[in-house]
Amino acid sequence: MPGMVLFGRRWAIASDDLVFPGFFELVVRVLWWIGILTLYLMHRGKLDCAGGALLSSYLIVLMILLAVVICTVSAIMCVSMRGTICNPGPRKSMSKLLYIRLALFFPEMVWASLGAAWVADGVQCDRTVVNGIIATVVVSWIIIAATVVSIIIVFDPLGGKMAPYSSAGPSHLDSHDSSQLLNGLKTAATSVWETRIKLLCCCIGKDDHTRVAFSSTAELFSTYFSDTDLVPSDIAAGLALLHQQQDNIRNNQEPAQVVSHAPGSSQEADLDAELENCHHYMQFAAAAYGWPLYIYRNPLTGLCRIGGDCCRSRTTDYDLVGGDQLNCHFGSILHTTGLQYRDFIHVSFHDKVYELPFIVALDHRKESVVVAVRGTMSLQDVLTDLSAESEVLDVECEVQDRLAHKGISQAARYVYRRLINDGILSQAFSIAPEYRLVIVGHSLGGGAAALLATMLRAAYPQVRCYAFSPPRGLWSKALHEYSQSFIVSLVLGKDVIPRLSVTNLEDLKRRILRVVAHCNKPKYKILLHGLWYELFGGNPNFPTELDGGDQEVLTQPLLGEQSLLTRWSPAYSFSSDSPLDSSPKYPPLYPPGRIIHLQEEGASGRFGCCSAAQYSAKWSHEAEFSKILIGPKMLTDHMPDILMRALDSLVSDRAACVSCPAQGVSGVDVA
Repeated sequence: MPGMVLFGRRWAIASDDLVFPGFFELVVRVLWWIGILTLYLMHRGKLDCAGGALLSSYLIVLMILLAVVICTVSAIMCVSMRGTICNPGPRKSMSKLLYIRLALFFPEMVWASLGAAWVADGVQCDRTVVNGIIATVVVSWIIIAATVVSIIIVFDPLGGKMAPYSSAGPSHLDSHDSSQLLNGLKTAATSVWETRIKLLCCCIGKDDHTRVAFSSTAELFSTYFSDTDLVPSDIAAGLALLHQQQDNIRNNQEPAQVVSHAPGSSQEADLDAELENCHHYMQFAAAAYGWPLYIYRNPLTGLCRIGGDCCRSRTTDYDLVGGDQLNCHFGSILHTTGLQYRDFIHVSFHDKVYELPFIVALDHRKESVVVAVRGTMSLQDVLTDLSAESEVLDVECEVQDRLAHKGISQAARYVYRRLINDGILSQAFSIAPEYRLVIVGHSLGGGAAALLATMLRAAYPQVRCYAFSPPRGLWSKALHEYSQSFIVSLVLGKDVIPRLSVTNLEDLKRRILRVVAHCNKPKYKILLHGLWYELFGGNPNFPTELDGGDQEVLTQPLLGEQSLLTRWSPAYSFSSDSPLDSSPKYPPLYPPGRIIHLQEEGASGRFGCCSAAQYSAKWSHEAEFSKILIGPKMLTDHMPDILMRALDSLVSDRAACVSCPAQGVSGVDVA
């Protein structure tokens, strides 16, 4: 529900968010009260010492104070359990209870200070009693400190501006005043987000690219979050409900309802060949991450294997640029790719905003010059990812609509300049003129590799690109279609990144608003059921007011959804099926090339760690990645080591089944 308004400002916490904190505090307070009561009853006869009367009074008053606090916290917890996310009516007394609870902190602080002073004076009483008093004082100050930290966490810097309109919204204002209000809120939100990002990234420098990235990221966040009044727990509840709703739809879906987007028989013929190429070139994409990924993949032996290289200096043997632990990086690259020192033309771990590390090597097995671009691994890379507005891609091709993700486009342009202006590719092809150019990368590196291949295609018409788990929001539909002939993307399972774009995030926000607004259960039950479902599975049918076919006929926001909006924009669509109208700065963007989708067959546990998984592969249409899927593996499926493991399993299983008769559905090769 909308954030609570206390002391004339909005806070980033709702009135139904206090069940779990209240329960935790209640348990601590009850145990504390029982402990003090036990201490007093067992040792009150030993309080006839000097200062004992003060300690006795201290314990009695503390027990009374704790009893009042326990009653208040119990009331807060019970009230917080009432109603639903968008029905705060049963919780209207919450603000008064919170004022009472906060007022009780003042006598608690006074009494904790008096207890500390009395103990510091060196009261000569029974040591057990004194130790009990010390423990009581320590616990008091820990709880007070925890409360202060909690208040800081839920403090909303924009709360003072949003409070007057959080419930009524700007609808009571005329259009001019409403527009001024919204512009003011957006400007303030952008400033707040920019300050937060600068604090988070305070150690990465202040060059021009970094300042531009700060502004772009702040504008993206302020634009995305400025039109809703959701608190973080609402988003968590919405994601839990969406996962269950998604699984419920899939379980009830008939096989005949599954729409096939298989491109055709000509593409089916080379699926095996492209999978083998992906399996081979994924080693280079992983190698570009350097020693951290290698150690992560080989936790027991990795450090021993590359330890010697870390202490060895070979900078005269190859072109090694930028970064720390360069020889460690190079040692891990050698072990990952299986190449020799002489096979590397250039290795760069120079890492700044819009400037990605990359390696250039000669791959004699495939007779190719391989350029591998590193994916996200630093705060600089995250800022590159989040510079999500679009710009026109400067390439020589017949495509008219050449919009692309600004941050990734800038990163690809940097690598392009290095390859061409520094003569790196010329050097490589002077050694192996008959080789072809192959560009690879994972995640952010996959998106940059696709853009780089497009930039280089005029000079190297035979260029090929293998993009592993690239972001969906990369470039225009026209460039997506143009890239079909020379780019192959590989996506594993429910990986969120190949489904991630500003348009898809807007769609996810709309779906969260709808499912949260119309769930007829209190938030604490949603979160408990969601946690159980994520960990252990079970029945995904968690009832809402939209069960059945009613969802599909609702085209306007219902009352619950309206309460979650801070502004009503005519561009904001509530249709369940139509795409959202996008800002000109964030048009719909698409993934690169043809897409191979690896899917796990059967069940291997909620997190894929219980048994060896088997995978199938198929050509997929980009429309299959037009919605973000919620699940335990939406993040783990993106990890390069998981993708490598899946490719190893799939390629070995397919090789073992070469002599098996063809079977399965057209467009799907079963492992």
